[in-house]
Parts: sequence; C-alpha cells; structure tokens
Amino acid sequence: MGKQRPKPPSGRTNLASCIVATIFLIFVVIVILIVFFTVFKPKDPKIAVNSVQLPSFSLANGTVSFTFSQYVSVKNPNRAVFTHYDSTLQLLYAGRQVGFMFIPAGKIDAGRSQYMAATFSVQSFPLSSAAVAAAPAAPENVGPTVTDGLDGFRVGQTMEIESRLQMAGRVRLLHFFAHHVEVTSDCRVAVSVSEGSVLGFHC
Repeated sequence: MGKQRPKPPSGRTNLASCIVATIFLIFVVIVILIVFFTVFKPKDPKIAVNSVQLPSFSLANGTVSFTFSQYVSVKNPNRAVFTHYDSTLQLLYAGRQVGFMFIPAGKIDAGRSQYMAATFSVQSFPLSSAAVAAAPAAPENVGPTVTDGLDGFRVGQTMEIESRLQMAGRVRLLHFFAHHVEVTSDCRVAVSVSEGSVLGFHC
C-alpha cells in the first residue's frame, strides 16, 4: 500500500503566511524608527561663547580699527560624529558687516566638546555718533571682562558690535542617515570707545 503524498499548501495558507510576514516586517520597521527617533535622534550642536577680546584698538578722526578675538566651545550632543563645513564668523556694526572670517572644516566626536578661537583684523570704519552713548547698566546674562567702575562697567562712551557665528555641517547616523545641521550664535558686545576694552557681551 503506497504512502499518501502530502497535500500542497492551499492558497489560503500562502496568503496567511504572507500576511504574517508583512506584519512582522512592519513591526520591525516601527521598532527601528522608534529607536532611531529616541536614542539616535539628530540634535543641533550647542555653541557657548566663553570670551570676547579686542587685543588691539585704535580710534582716530572718528574712525576705529581693531583686532577681534572670540573664544567658543561647540558641544556635539549626538551619538555620531558632527562634521562641520562652510562655517563663518561675521562682525556687524550698525547693521553693516565690518569683519568676516571663514572657519576651517573639521569634525567633533560624539558627545564631545571642541574649543575654537577666531582672531582677525577689522579694517577702519567710521564710528556712528548715534551709536555712541553713555555706558548702560549691566544687563542680565552678560559676561563682563572689566570689574572696576559702576556695576562692573566703566563709565564713558561705548559702541556696540554684533558677532554672528554660523556653523553648518551634517551628522551621519547608523552610517546611512545623514542629517543636515545649521546653528547660529549671535552676541552683542559693548566696547569702550576711549580705551577699546570689552565691557561685556550678551549672547
């Protein structure tokens, strides 16, 4: 008596298997997305301005020229390397650009901070009489570099300049996903016109 051959799977069985496999794949994709957006979610770097200095300062015939130095720390909160490029530091006075510098490309490791220093010369430009006023009282969250005088500031004529640091780059997560990053840090810097000292800055 011959053995009975097993019946081939019916169409309903194949359809059920495909449905189960599809549901499983969808579940895996959902889990991956949840992990990605919770653990590996791309975050913008954080820029902290630590110090602003004017190593040299000159005032003559209503025009000023000086050397500008800014020291910052950039923290990469991501779980992947942050690669930055096309980054710039602008210096503005009365809404007009008076200084500019490109920041060399580089990399910041995951979870690490990198300290950067930028120094460049600013060519002479006319000092606006409307922008010169008595030094104000110390505002909140200001990092003064002078400690004598009234409330940490010296009394006299001041000018205000603005530094604008722009960093652009990308964070590549899991070697597949690339997230474009662009972050800006603006600081208002109060400078004593009589001696060129930095009275304080607010970012």
